[in-house]
Amino acid sequence: MAIKRRKYVCKLLFIFLLGNDIDFGHMEAVNLLSSNKYSEKQIGYLFISVLVSANNELMKLIIQHVKNDLNSSNPIFVSLALQCIANIASPEMLEGVGPDVPKLLISGETADGVKQSASLCLLKLFRINSSVLPRTAEMASRICQMINDSNLGVVTAAASLILEFVQKFPDDYKGCVNLAINRLAKIVTSSDLKDYTYYFVPAPWLSVKLLKLLQLYPTPDAAQLGKLTECLEHILNKAQEAPKSKKVQHSNSKNAVLFEAINLIIHLDSDQHLLIRACNQLGQYLTHRETNLRYLALESLCSLANTEFSAEAVRKHQETVINALKTERDVSVRQRAVDLLYVMCDSTNAIEIVAEMLTYLKQADFAIREELVLKIAILAEKYATDYSWYVDTILELIRVGGDFVGEEVWYRVIQVIINRDDIQGYAAKTVFEAIQAHDCHENMIKVGGYILGEFGNLIAGDPRSSPLVQFQLLHHKFPLANVPTKALLMSAYIKLINLFPEIKETIQNVLTSETNIRNADTEIQQRAVEYLQLSRIASQDVLATVLEEMPPFPERESSLLAKLKKNKGGAEKDDKDPVEPPAPAAITAPAAAQRPTPAARPPPIQAAVTPPSTTGTLLDIASEPSPVNNGGISLDFPTSTTPATNDSVSKFICKSNGILFENDIIQIGIKSEYRQGVGRLGIFYGNKTTVPLTNFLVQLHNNPDVSQKMAVELQPISNVIDNGAQIQQMIKCEIIDVFDEIPVLTVSFSVGTAPQQLLLQLPVFLTKCSVSAEMTNTDFFNRWKGLSAPGQESQKIFNANFPIDTEASKLKLVGCSMGLLEEIDPNPDNFVTAGIIHTRQGQIGYLLRLEPNIPAQMYRLTIRASRAGVADILTNVLQDQF
Repeated sequence: MAIKRRKYVCKLLFIFLLGNDIDFGHMEAVNLLSSNKYSEKQIGYLFISVLVSANNELMKLIIQHVKNDLNSSNPIFVSLALQCIANIASPEMLEGVGPDVPKLLISGETADGVKQSASLCLLKLFRINSSVLPRTAEMASRICQMINDSNLGVVTAAASLILEFVQKFPDDYKGCVNLAINRLAKIVTSSDLKDYTYYFVPAPWLSVKLLKLLQLYPTPDAAQLGKLTECLEHILNKAQEAPKSKKVQHSNSKNAVLFEAINLIIHLDSDQHLLIRACNQLGQYLTHRETNLRYLALESLCSLANTEFSAEAVRKHQETVINALKTERDVSVRQRAVDLLYVMCDSTNAIEIVAEMLTYLKQADFAIREELVLKIAILAEKYATDYSWYVDTILELIRVGGDFVGEEVWYRVIQVIINRDDIQGYAAKTVFEAIQAHDCHENMIKVGGYILGEFGNLIAGDPRSSPLVQFQLLHHKFPLANVPTKALLMSAYIKLINLFPEIKETIQNVLTSETNIRNADTEIQQRAVEYLQLSRIASQDVLATVLEEMPPFPERESSLLAKLKKNKGGAEKDDKDPVEPPAPAAITAPAAAQRPTPAARPPPIQAAVTPPSTTGTLLDIASEPSPVNNGGISLDFPTSTTPATNDSVSKFICKSNGILFENDIIQIGIKSEYRQGVGRLGIFYGNKTTVPLTNFLVQLHNNPDVSQKMAVELQPISNVIDNGAQIQQMIKCEIIDVFDEIPVLTVSFSVGTAPQQLLLQLPVFLTKCSVSAEMTNTDFFNRWKGLSAPGQESQKIFNANFPIDTEASKLKLVGCSMGLLEEIDPNPDNFVTAGIIHTRQGQIGYLLRLEPNIPAQMYRLTIRASRAGVADILTNVLQDQF
């Protein structure tokens, strides 16, 4: 009977593994636990570990069987019970048998195999609930002593356990340091570890764990430090020996130990000889044929560049690193090369490194351009001895970087110029020449407007840059500029009236034009009205007082460094970061952008300051938010709840970045990327008011249909957003199965005393999980014919939502991660794609044909998928995009 029970439980397990739900047979599996035969008990535990949930009604009975097996004299049965505990690890299981696992671990009668299983089981339980481990000195001492165990398998498992304990309770386990050094010395100098030698490398996994463990504590005493230094020298010597095997496993295991040893050398930072040897060893790997080794070498050199003894040795590899930046095919390696150039830069090589980084910026991957721009700007300012070089570099950076140059960068160059009298004339001349370019970027126009508004008089003596020429050049850029840039240019115009009264009438004619004084945007309209009245009514003395030159900015922390550290997630701890003239009171608009305050205006001008229009820019250098009690934005916001709508998310079907929601209080933007069914979304919350947003909370709206089909994890964030500030939240979204409902976020906060709530749909669509597939003409139509089962096809004929444009349609399909297949369809006007949708449950293939009817302005969309129902979902997602 028991044999049949085991056989049928096996069959049920196999049926489940095929993807079918099993809701019976659980009791039969529990009955197998009481057997004394290993084969039957093993199947029982396997079934329970895979199929029994934590809240199953049989859990108490299972716990009793587990307790019995933990007390068994058969080590195999004990190991099976420990594996079951680790696999289920429910709160009830923890309460029932959790205290028994540490006892097994330190018992002198426990077999070596059971100790290994008990170590790994306790590790799993500790990660779930740290209270499972008794915090006593005796327990800590007994566990540390396991490093001295004669069985290296036990030591390896114990090292994993101690690594976890040390991160939680470092003081309790500091006694493991000397034991770890002694054990490491025995491993690296031993020649008889035959059972634990992996491709001629003795116990590589244990060595790596011990080296990691030693990095969690400060430098040991002199005697132990000497022994540890010998171990590290031995590892470095072994790395330089000729390989004993051509197998990749030998290289991988040897290098794993080497790189961890180098990390420990960097952590100790006390032996100049070791640091320089490590640097030289890493330098050899910079040109290695293995991409991973080049990556790891660059990463370790970044750390070595910050140490006192090895910084100069790292700089010797500058040419090799620059060459990697130019020739490396892997983007992650190029990123590490940029990081290394950044930290190895000093006053002797700054000009060369900045020039190379600027050259690389032109072809750098979009994902790293923003960070690269920040690093170039920081280095240019930190090591600028000739500030004309700094101005040239930043203007070239703005020209090359384009949209990837953030506001912090051009704010910063303005502050530096204002704070240094010696370069103001050169800056005005250079920026005047720069904005003459036909394809001048918006940021360059802002810098040009600001600088010429402040210091245009310094170059007005040259007929080629006379006051009228300066104004005409700026106004030539005005019609195509966006609203914040137009606002800044208008501030520059009123500044020019103050500097050059002779062109006052020309500028007044511009301000009185219908396009400005009756502009649909209130910000432009109000500036035109106020500036016009100011120029007409105020005397020259009053005008000069109101529009006086911007005073130097105060010293504060650099906004560029703050932005770089924020982008790095707080991990950018570079001791070489510049202590530079801090960030501008950039948010307090520079003088060229300041409008007259009510107190400074003549009585007839009584226009109130209105909130800035929704322009997608949180901090407009051309419009300073007014103080709360000074006629500014009203803080008496009503309590409100804004529901989720499809309007704001549908535009993200074909793109990954943009503004998700915006009103007068808050701006919410998003950046996203997807790989193999897992998405990483960066949500940016920006406070547009002049007061902090308090009680800020972001939660996932409860929807069982969504939670069953995707796992969404929200990173914790601050509950306060300061006025004018922005915070970022990372969201991880793993697709479990196909879905047609998207998750909703509940964003709640208070403005003053008024609570606000937003319901925002996250732009997570099934198409985001798609990866394009390459197919030939024959393969495509063979596959197309094979997808003919019920539910596998969806076809819709619909009117075009937009004028049919071939190029626009291609871009939309590519934006949906649906790579186009060329020359597949007999009709060249049709679009054909093939792709694979990745979910945790498996991969789903699909084929798509989009047939435009240009005369009728209609489309026929046909999708066939390997799984029923998927084609309908894809059709519904895509239809509104065409």
